[in-house]
Amino acid sequence: MHVIQTPNAPAAIGPYSQAMVVGDFLFTSGQIPLLADGTLNDGDITTQTTQVLANLKAVIEAAGANLNKVVKTTVFLKNLDDFADMNKVYGETFGSHTPARSTVQVAKLPRDVLVEIEAIVSLA
Repeated sequence: MHVIQTPNAPAAIGPYSQAMVVGDFLFTSGQIPLLADGTLNDGDITTQTTQVLANLKAVIEAAGANLNKVVKTTVFLKNLDDFADMNKVYGETFGSHTPARSTVQVAKLPRDVLVEIEAIVSLA
Protein backbone atom coordinates (compact mmCIF):
# COMPACT_ATOMS: atom_id res chain seq x y z
CA MET A 1 0.00 0.00 0.00
CA HIS A 2 1.33 3.45 -0.86
CA VAL A 3 0.19 7.05 -1.14
CA ILE A 4 -0.17 8.93 -4.42
CA GLN A 5 0.57 12.64 -4.27
CA THR A 6 0.90 15.01 -7.21
CA PRO A 7 1.36 18.78 -7.43
CA ASN A 8 -0.82 18.68 -10.58
CA ALA A 9 -3.97 18.39 -8.45
CA PRO A 10 -4.98 20.22 -5.29
CA ALA A 11 -3.40 18.96 -2.08
CA ALA A 12 -5.64 17.26 0.44
CA ILE A 13 -7.42 19.81 2.63
CA GLY A 14 -7.58 17.46 5.59
CA PRO A 15 -6.03 14.33 7.07
CA TYR A 16 -6.22 12.19 3.92
CA SER A 17 -4.27 11.58 0.72
CA GLN A 18 -5.13 12.27 -2.90
CA ALA A 19 -5.15 8.53 -3.55
CA MET A 20 -3.93 5.17 -2.27
CA VAL A 21 -2.61 2.21 -4.22
CA VAL A 22 -3.61 -1.15 -2.76
CA GLY A 23 -2.58 -4.17 -4.80
CA ASP A 24 -3.60 -3.60 -8.41
CA PHE A 25 -6.08 -0.84 -7.59
CA LEU A 26 -5.97 2.89 -7.06
CA PHE A 27 -8.59 4.44 -4.79
CA THR A 28 -8.89 8.20 -5.21
CA SER A 29 -10.21 10.63 -2.69
CA GLY A 30 -13.13 12.71 -3.83
CA GLN A 31 -12.01 15.56 -6.05
CA ILE A 32 -13.70 18.93 -5.89
CA PRO A 33 -13.23 21.90 -8.26
CA LEU A 34 -10.08 23.31 -6.71
CA LEU A 35 -7.18 24.44 -8.84
CA ALA A 36 -3.81 22.84 -8.13
CA ASP A 37 -2.92 25.86 -5.96
CA GLY A 38 -5.97 25.18 -3.76
CA THR A 39 -8.15 28.06 -4.95
CA LEU A 40 -11.74 27.33 -5.88
CA ASN A 41 -12.64 27.18 -9.56
CA ASP A 42 -16.08 28.54 -8.89
CA GLY A 43 -18.72 28.55 -11.57
CA ASP A 44 -21.63 26.55 -12.90
CA ILE A 45 -21.87 22.76 -12.88
CA THR A 46 -20.14 22.50 -16.27
CA THR A 47 -17.13 24.53 -15.11
CA GLN A 48 -16.93 22.67 -11.81
CA THR A 49 -17.28 19.20 -13.38
CA THR A 50 -14.56 20.01 -15.92
CA GLN A 51 -12.17 21.00 -13.10
CA VAL A 52 -13.07 17.97 -10.97
CA LEU A 53 -12.38 15.58 -13.84
CA ALA A 54 -9.08 17.35 -14.64
CA ASN A 55 -8.05 16.86 -11.00
CA LEU A 56 -9.11 13.22 -11.07
CA LYS A 57 -7.14 12.68 -14.28
CA ALA A 58 -4.01 14.26 -12.75
CA VAL A 59 -4.18 11.99 -9.69
CA ILE A 60 -4.77 8.90 -11.83
CA GLU A 61 -1.87 9.80 -14.13
CA ALA A 62 0.40 10.30 -11.10
CA ALA A 63 -0.22 6.62 -10.35
CA GLY A 64 0.80 5.65 -13.89
CA ALA A 65 -2.70 5.00 -15.21
CA ASN A 66 -5.24 6.89 -17.31
CA LEU A 67 -8.99 7.45 -17.46
CA ASN A 68 -9.45 4.29 -19.55
CA LYS A 69 -8.43 2.26 -16.49
CA VAL A 70 -11.23 3.67 -14.29
CA VAL A 71 -13.58 0.87 -13.29
CA LYS A 72 -15.98 2.74 -10.97
CA THR A 73 -16.80 6.31 -10.06
CA THR A 74 -19.05 7.87 -7.49
CA VAL A 75 -20.47 11.30 -8.29
CA PHE A 76 -21.80 13.46 -5.48
CA LEU A 77 -24.05 16.30 -6.61
CA LYS A 78 -25.40 19.13 -4.52
CA ASN A 79 -28.48 19.10 -6.75
CA LEU A 80 -29.62 16.25 -9.01
CA ASP A 81 -31.14 18.88 -11.31
CA ASP A 82 -27.50 19.39 -12.43
CA PHE A 83 -27.26 15.75 -13.56
CA ALA A 84 -27.69 16.35 -17.32
CA ASP A 85 -25.02 19.07 -17.49
CA MET A 86 -22.59 17.06 -15.30
CA ASN A 87 -23.29 13.95 -17.38
CA LYS A 88 -22.50 15.78 -20.64
CA VAL A 89 -19.02 16.82 -19.39
CA TYR A 90 -18.48 13.39 -17.85
CA GLY A 91 -19.40 11.64 -21.12
CA GLU A 92 -17.15 13.91 -23.18
CA THR A 93 -14.26 13.25 -20.78
CA PHE A 94 -14.58 9.47 -20.69
CA GLY A 95 -15.64 9.04 -24.35
CA SER A 96 -16.45 5.46 -25.26
CA HIS A 97 -15.03 4.18 -21.96
CA THR A 98 -17.98 3.84 -19.60
CA PRO A 99 -16.96 2.83 -16.06
CA ALA A 100 -19.58 1.75 -13.56
CA ARG A 101 -20.98 4.77 -11.75
CA SER A 102 -23.18 5.80 -8.87
CA THR A 103 -24.57 9.32 -8.64
CA VAL A 104 -26.17 10.69 -5.51
CA GLN A 105 -27.48 14.02 -4.28
CA VAL A 106 -25.97 15.16 -1.01
CA ALA A 107 -26.94 17.89 1.43
CA LYS A 108 -23.61 19.71 1.26
CA LEU A 109 -20.10 19.26 -0.13
CA PRO A 110 -16.75 20.69 1.03
CA ARG A 111 -16.37 24.41 0.26
CA ASP A 112 -20.06 24.33 -0.76
CA VAL A 113 -19.16 23.13 -4.28
CA LEU A 114 -21.67 21.63 -6.69
CA VAL A 115 -19.90 18.34 -7.49
CA GLU A 116 -17.35 15.87 -6.13
CA ILE A 117 -16.13 12.71 -7.88
CA GLU A 118 -14.06 9.77 -6.64
CA ALA A 119 -12.81 6.77 -8.59
CA ILE A 120 -11.50 3.23 -8.36
CA VAL A 121 -8.89 2.48 -11.01
CA SER A 122 -7.32 -0.78 -12.18
CA LEU A 123 -3.54 -0.63 -12.33
CA ALA A 124 -3.23 -4.11 -13.84
